[in-house]
Amino acid sequence: MRMIIKILCTLLLSVSLHLSAQDTIDVFEASIAELQSALEEGRTTSVELVDQYLARIEAYDKKGPLLNSIVRLNPMATVTARALDAERVRSGARSALHGIPILVKDNYNTKDLPTTGGSVALANFLPNANATQIDKLLEAGAIIIAKTTLHEYAYGITTVASLTGQTRNPYDYRRVPGGSSGGTGAAVAASFGAIGLGSDTCGSIRIPSAFNNLFGLRPSKGLSSIYGVMPLSHTQDVAGPLARSLDDLAILLDIVVGYDPLDAATEVMQGVPHPQFRENLASVSLQGLRLGKLGRSFNRSNGAVLGPIEEALAWYESQGAELVDVDIPNLDELLSDSGLIGHEFRTDFDQYLEEFGSEAISDLANIVDGGLFHQAVGGPLRRSRNSERDAEAYAMAAAARTDLREAVELILSDHDLDAIVYPTVVENQVFIGDPQSGSQCQIAAHSGLPALSMPVGLNVRGLPVGMELLGEHFRDARLLAIAFPYEQGVNPRRAPSVTPALENGQAPEVQNLEVSFDQQGTAIQARFEFNITRNLFSYEVHLNENNRGEVFAVTLSIEEEGEQQSDNPIVLNLMGPDVERASGEYFMNASFREAFEDERLFLKVFADLLPVVGSSQRIH
Repeated sequence: MRMIIKILCTLLLSVSLHLSAQDTIDVFEASIAELQSALEEGRTTSVELVDQYLARIEAYDKKGPLLNSIVRLNPMATVTARALDAERVRSGARSALHGIPILVKDNYNTKDLPTTGGSVALANFLPNANATQIDKLLEAGAIIIAKTTLHEYAYGITTVASLTGQTRNPYDYRRVPGGSSGGTGAAVAASFGAIGLGSDTCGSIRIPSAFNNLFGLRPSKGLSSIYGVMPLSHTQDVAGPLARSLDDLAILLDIVVGYDPLDAATEVMQGVPHPQFRENLASVSLQGLRLGKLGRSFNRSNGAVLGPIEEALAWYESQGAELVDVDIPNLDELLSDSGLIGHEFRTDFDQYLEEFGSEAISDLANIVDGGLFHQAVGGPLRRSRNSERDAEAYAMAAAARTDLREAVELILSDHDLDAIVYPTVVENQVFIGDPQSGSQCQIAAHSGLPALSMPVGLNVRGLPVGMELLGEHFRDARLLAIAFPYEQGVNPRRAPSVTPALENGQAPEVQNLEVSFDQQGTAIQARFEFNITRNLFSYEVHLNENNRGEVFAVTLSIEEEGEQQSDNPIVLNLMGPDVERASGEYFMNASFREAFEDERLFLKVFADLLPVVGSSQRIH
């Protein structure tokens, strides 16, 4: 009997070792369903998931591309994960999010972690109650792994703040990640967590989703609670997830939506059935689907943004959908008249500080008078600090919101539309320090209607582009269902190149190459460095002592399939005439990265002792 037990134990150990070696899961780009399957099958634990995400944050947030998307790590994440692993063994998973690490924008109240709004003024503020959505997610067994950066007080769309500085876009870290939920957008895109929470007063979920190749829903006003989310405008504020896939988005939405007695706007949910986002993902047939193409937005779009969207719409047409050109009469006037942030911010913010127990900072005046803010929000904060609510103007803005919603709903009904479609942002992500323009956030934000930003791939500049679907009130689940066939058929999700899968828990090492070129009396020495986490190709080139002729140029070209090396154009000049030594760096595009990795880059030298067409040598 003892021998049988010993054999069984040996077999079990062997199976366990085999699973750990062969079937472990890497969190890089992993979906919630994939993570949950690995947990259920014993191929990983929540502790291991936390460790993997922390390793990625360590490698890429304050190192490598320096995304700067994380405000604080949760020191209790591993302890929580261990407890949830034990509970899974005892009684099973609580939900599809049991043991799954998530990211939380730092304007959601968390009692055990400071909630800062990105401001030095609130650097150590511990609210006396969690946000309702946080409580729901904790009850579902989710693990908060970190709080993410935001544009200070959520009052902007480039994600810069006095507490944390500038957050960077993982698709081009020279550019902004959108905002105000830019930290969540960058962190989810970089696989620092399975999914992340954001808030949207005017585009703050949708813009970062568009800029980071993610899905993000601005829910119908009242669908989910904003209690405990630091306010910008209680009428316009909504809160919810940003995700790499629609299934992930649906899983979290199914948990957080619903009536909350602490948020009066959600009272409408008492008479409305649960949307069942995940269950209804595959509920829409594209045959005969009608999408209203909003001419105003398309006419204003940058060509690099427009291209991927037109391709996506052409795909929908190929699947049987109908496109209808529409415009909303007097839209610009309706939008300009219906904004409430300026009317509500100061009152809402001061009330929030009092309700949730802020002692060091009592109101907005403390912050403004003490200079406790980043200059990027100085203008709106000063205006709010010095303003008094004009009751008549406030009432007129509220009335304009009703007019706007009625105008949009009339277009939807008159044209029998399933959704209105337009670019989420009509301009590319700007370089850090430049003002970002082109947001189309106001239509949904000022009407209270739901809008989904969906990724439609990368444009010619390698930057993500988002397309927005605007729908009827409380038809949020239908928007996800309209986007779902496109996601399944086209798979627009692309991971950022600068945050690849870790290798033995570490970021990929920098690759160095030495190349010696010596042909017909022309002698060149070159050193190349390929740094994927900085997306930089660095070079040093110099003439050798035994070089006998005049060198006109040293260049790089990419060998394309089916072409001779001599037929390929120059992509990078390393050294020109009358130069003996040169160095520099190149911020790589996708084709250059791929060519390097596939060994399709070659050095091409032009000199008086060489043929007119130059001489080539492959780099490997």
